[in-house]
Amino acid sequence: MERPVGYSIDMKGSIAASIFAVLALLIVAVIGVSLGLSLAQTVNIKNQENFQEFAPALPTKILDINGILITEFSADEKRELISLSELPRHLIHAVLAREDPDFYNHKGFSLRAIARAAFGQLTGRNLGGGSTITQQIAGSIYTDRTEYSLTRKIRELWWALQMERRYTKNEILEIYLNYSYMGPGTFGVEAASKYFFGHSAREITLAEAAILVIQLSSPARYNPLDNPNTARERQRAVLNRMIEFGYTTAEDAEASFNEYWDNYDYTRESTSAYYHREDAAPWFSEYVRRQLDDMMYGTMDYYRDGYTVRTTLDLKHQATAEKLMAQGLVKANREYAASRGSRLVRAEQTYIPIVDLLSLTFNLDSIHATADAQNEQKALSRYTKTINPVVDMAALVFGIQDLKIITNTSFAELKNTAEQNVVEGTLIAIENETGHIKAVVGGSRFDQSNQLIRATQGRIMPGSSFKPLYYSAAIDTGKLTPASLIYDIPMVFYNEDGTPYIPLNFRGEWKGSVLLYDALAQSMNVPSLKILDTIGFDAAIDRAANLLGIDDPQERERTFPRVYPMGLGIISVSPLQMARAFAIFANQGREVTPIAIRVVEDRNGRIVLDTERELRQRQQRMGSDIQVISPQNAYVMTTLLKKTVEIGTLRSGSGFGSKFVYQDEQGNRYRIAAAGKTGTTQNWSDAWTVGFTPYYTTAIWFGFDRPGNSLGLSLTGATLAGPIWGDFMRELNMGHPAKEFIRPSTGVVDVTVCAKSGLLPTDACNEGTVTLSFLTGTQPRESCTLHSEARIRSSLTLETMRTNSLVVNDDSLLDELRMPQLRLELPDVPARRRETAAPPVSEGSLDWGIEAFPDHNPLLD
Repeated sequence: MERPVGYSIDMKGSIAASIFAVLALLIVAVIGVSLGLSLAQTVNIKNQENFQEFAPALPTKILDINGILITEFSADEKRELISLSELPRHLIHAVLAREDPDFYNHKGFSLRAIARAAFGQLTGRNLGGGSTITQQIAGSIYTDRTEYSLTRKIRELWWALQMERRYTKNEILEIYLNYSYMGPGTFGVEAASKYFFGHSAREITLAEAAILVIQLSSPARYNPLDNPNTARERQRAVLNRMIEFGYTTAEDAEASFNEYWDNYDYTRESTSAYYHREDAAPWFSEYVRRQLDDMMYGTMDYYRDGYTVRTTLDLKHQATAEKLMAQGLVKANREYAASRGSRLVRAEQTYIPIVDLLSLTFNLDSIHATADAQNEQKALSRYTKTINPVVDMAALVFGIQDLKIITNTSFAELKNTAEQNVVEGTLIAIENETGHIKAVVGGSRFDQSNQLIRATQGRIMPGSSFKPLYYSAAIDTGKLTPASLIYDIPMVFYNEDGTPYIPLNFRGEWKGSVLLYDALAQSMNVPSLKILDTIGFDAAIDRAANLLGIDDPQERERTFPRVYPMGLGIISVSPLQMARAFAIFANQGREVTPIAIRVVEDRNGRIVLDTERELRQRQQRMGSDIQVISPQNAYVMTTLLKKTVEIGTLRSGSGFGSKFVYQDEQGNRYRIAAAGKTGTTQNWSDAWTVGFTPYYTTAIWFGFDRPGNSLGLSLTGATLAGPIWGDFMRELNMGHPAKEFIRPSTGVVDVTVCAKSGLLPTDACNEGTVTLSFLTGTQPRESCTLHSEARIRSSLTLETMRTNSLVVNDDSLLDELRMPQLRLELPDVPARRRETAAPPVSEGSLDWGIEAFPDHNPLLD
């Protein structure tokens, strides 16, 4: 049966009313239960509740060895408290106009605001939030504002009522302005003002106040550094609201608005406040932060809990390191650019015409280096370096997202090119006895795009600075001593797989017969690989890994390839590992564990981490195992590395010894001993110096983040890193008394030997002598015969030799004979000692061979 229309409408209304009644009952029930739970939570609220209970998280202070503040860690909360009375009135007015115009009249909530927000939700329109300032701060403190639920809103309302009951309006507003999140890593208006504008909120302008206020509702969307156009629109809306409420005039608002945008820096990046904090040693601070991450993970929050971290750094030495490295990087990049430019010019002048000729002759269009191609390359370079930054700024100003993507791509290409063509550098200094890290420079600058701490994270080829690590193993074998005679001549080495390897010396020079100490001091390659060949890969790798602190077998296998280039430092290690290895030499062979954090205290001064004490206890438990190498081996190696400073590749870098000469308070001059080694990798792509005194060890590296380029012949470990090492070590050791390296009481003997043969000198030795240190029992015992035999040979004149050797009666045959030609350009290399006696020279024959020295080491012929 068909029902009347009115009946249908009545039925629908009845159903709607029933549904509404049920929902109302449910809402009332939820509200009742929630209020009851909230009441249960707040029954015991203490009457003495005050603003101090809302004190924000405390930052962690990082102190140097002398207790001087380095920086503070508050990466997720950069906050500085400021009282309401110190803030300008227009900032308070801006907050009220934007967030809660009726703040001083309501009791913590606004029915009108709640109704407006609800209507907006139902209609899908953004009509503003329904929370008052009191509700916002109550929600931030007592609830999770990321939760969107009716229960959360009820809890927020309840806490707002409690705050209104306990605090005055001004106290609530002050809490709000100090507690609220305001943008990248900043909390409160004071920290936000310093982050966005570079000055205190006390000095904030009208337009700046409007910028801050819009951060309260959406810091990501209205960040003026990321979205200047959106921020400008919302800023204008806030100023208009202030005009509407009579807080300012249209003229003042317009003037302040124009002044702000006329001086706006469109090139500034939006980075966390962490990167804008004051930091006297950012590379070291970042290293400490990562250490804290490992030590405190899951147990303590060093961003909020207000710890005090006492470190090993000395800010005075850090400042010296940063200054010298900055100077070195300027020099390196200037000279690299000059040499690279000249190389490119020579290449264009020499090779491009040849390539063009070949392409035209053989119709090879693909390699034809036309002027158009050169111009295209130059134009691309100019766009990337000069035009692209301007286009990127325009894309940001006008909000052209597609154009921004294109400019970002160009920036990525520019960054990649820079990594291949910009010289970087790093320095790390440690105290030999304690392992304290005294200074760290991780690169050219520290910012969001350059956080690789090359001193600790870099995996770099050490070049010849690696050689002392396996020389140490060679000394322990007893087969080789500082006086062993080795031949520096062209030679082919065959790897275990049969592939040949032909090493070259720097500039392709050969020295002939040399002693081991001189081969290391002058960084000769062939003698070093002969030493590696003599002791074998196993002994060399084992010693190098122990000195570098590489214990894991798999890491050892990855780090040390069993090929001869390994002997020239074709491996990957960090400068910190190299510094540790050399510090072991200086520390009498004992283990050195680099350490940056000594003690961590909580906000009440109680020690929660005693890192250094734990390290010393572990080292004591090691007993004799603390010796990585013997004191005797360490001392012999130290004396060898002293020769590098005295006569070798570090002689110039040390100022010919003058950089380690000091003067005491009485005016007396004294010297501090120094030792070290330079390193330059093949193709001159990396320049190293690692060296030490009895007090400190410092490792310095210059090179490229991406391999493939050469620093050039003028930038080597000796010429670039060496002088900076000498200058820094002079300042680092300033104020310390005179000191020599500690000599073991037994097991080492000093012997003076012939500088040419390495044997005990005789009266005939006219090429000088040298005093070297040997492990007891390995010192030479035979006298030098090189110069006595040479004197006998030189007494025979060429005419006498001709007369005694050539007796020919046949005149025609005599006319055909020619005297042998002595090749003066060949090195004067004694032949290997014959195992059988050489036949006597008879008339009619000549023997131009030179016998080796009796009882001399034949292993390295």
